[in-house]
Amino acid sequence: MSAPITTLLVHSPFLGPSSLRPLADALAGLGHPAVLLDLRPSVVAPPVHQRLIGAFDDAIGDAQLAGPVVLAGHSAAGPLLPAFADALDDLELAVSALVFVDAGLPTPGRTWRETVPAALYKQMRELAHEGQLPRWPQWWDPAELAALLPDEELRAEIVDEAPEVPLAFLKEPRPEVPWPGPAGYVALSEAYAKDADEASALGWPVRRLALDHLATATAPDPVAVAVLEVLTELR
Repeated sequence: MSAPITTLLVHSPFLGPSSLRPLADALAGLGHPAVLLDLRPSVVAPPVHQRLIGAFDDAIGDAQLAGPVVLAGHSAAGPLLPAFADALDDLELAVSALVFVDAGLPTPGRTWRETVPAALYKQMRELAHEGQLPRWPQWWDPAELAALLPDEELRAEIVDEAPEVPLAFLKEPRPEVPWPGPAGYVALSEAYAKDADEASALGWPVRRLALDHLATATAPDPVAVAVLEVLTELR
């Protein structure tokens, strides 16, 4: 890319900033600054969407950004990107593009529950205790989690950061905010292949990497290159 552009990275509500910190470092190493927010305190009580957007607004004010930014969201942060972009617009901070990194696409006004098979929501409801979902690492068999995150130090950091999210989050309607601007997609795992296909059908630039969902942390260099390739195509 001819000129650096600041990428604002948004982690999944089910994870913490350590899931994206290596990607932020990789982008910076390629000459493109990245800002990584920590939105974990806003996801522990309902209404989660409203609290998330408010916390995002406050965090951006504290970051004192200037100039156009790219907004990139990972995993469950994807459906919230238009609302975050709208919050930036209210702060008179221009968003030049959205990039969905192995993330769900926006479904304005719909709940997570409405976008997944009924059996999956039933499973999550049964796992919940006193209205709280188990932390994301507990959704995995320990051996599977170790295979996904083989570095013990990184695995411990991601596990420790993962918050308890209310079951109510899965039943809250997502913000009804449109995004009329450019967008692109970086697919990392088969779990999000359908979202990548949908992005491609919309005419977005798409990059597909045969990695895994947490490659933002475990293989950040090729992910950073893919993000920049998408942004180059959008320009």
